[in-house]
Amino acid sequence: MTPIHQLVDRYMNYLIVEKGLAKATIESYSEDLSKYIKFLTSHKIRQIADADSAVILKHLIALRDEGIGTRSRARHLVAIRGFYKFLVQEKVLLKDPAKIIDLPKSGLKLPDVLSVDEISVIISAPDISTSKGLRDAAMLELLYAAGLRVSELIHVRLQDINLEVGFIRTIGKGSKERVVPIGAFAKQKINDYLTNSRPLLLKNHSSHYLFVAHAGKPMTRQAFWKLLKKYSIQAGIEKEITPHSFRHSFASHLLEGGADLRAVQMMLGHVDISTTQIYTHVARDHLKKLHEKYHPRG
Repeated sequence: MTPIHQLVDRYMNYLIVEKGLAKATIESYSEDLSKYIKFLTSHKIRQIADADSAVILKHLIALRDEGIGTRSRARHLVAIRGFYKFLVQEKVLLKDPAKIIDLPKSGLKLPDVLSVDEISVIISAPDISTSKGLRDAAMLELLYAAGLRVSELIHVRLQDINLEVGFIRTIGKGSKERVVPIGAFAKQKINDYLTNSRPLLLKNHSSHYLFVAHAGKPMTRQAFWKLLKKYSIQAGIEKEITPHSFRHSFASHLLEGGADLRAVQMMLGHVDISTTQIYTHVARDHLKKLHEKYHPRG
């Protein structure tokens, strides 16, 4: 059979020429596979067909024993999986020994969540006696009301929102469409903005975007980040806040209030419910505190 290092070279060439992956990604895969080859060599495995699932697991355990973290080990396994998938595709191997191995549990960091009071203070920070202040207040309210990503927020079109029914339609990751309720506060703020602010901001321009900046164009992500930072400082919030903090808070507050996990998954636009489940940890912490506070033996 072809020596292992030559098979890796073929795979790297495939990633560069056919997949067109970024240089940094190629370098990362190359480094991870080099480490895997050294492990095989140290265990006197010279043919790739001799490395079964148990060998790959031993390699991951060795990485853990070296003090390599779960995220880095997961990245190693992704590189190894890609390599074996390529070898099966090229008919070098008949079966893929890496296919049955699960990614190491990454112990995902819990998202930063703002309290309901902190959200309220930030949303109340814009000066609604000005056109831009009305717009900013409506944007902040909608960001929290619908759990939007910042990219979704700035690209909401007029046709995407129905104030009478109280729903917004948005296109998320992977061009997945979802419809989310927005609630009374957001409806009122958006209506105020549409009536008293948007026409003044547009001047003589037209735009199909709901929230407009200069010359009817949508606001950039960077511009909204700056606005959020400004209003957070005004509100006296010392936490590091990003637009995603509002999305995390949206999900956590719904779960704390008793919302069904599947419903929250739909509103967030998560394809896999396991992505949504990270928020249940936050909700559990909340329930634990309630139990400690109110249960006679808490």
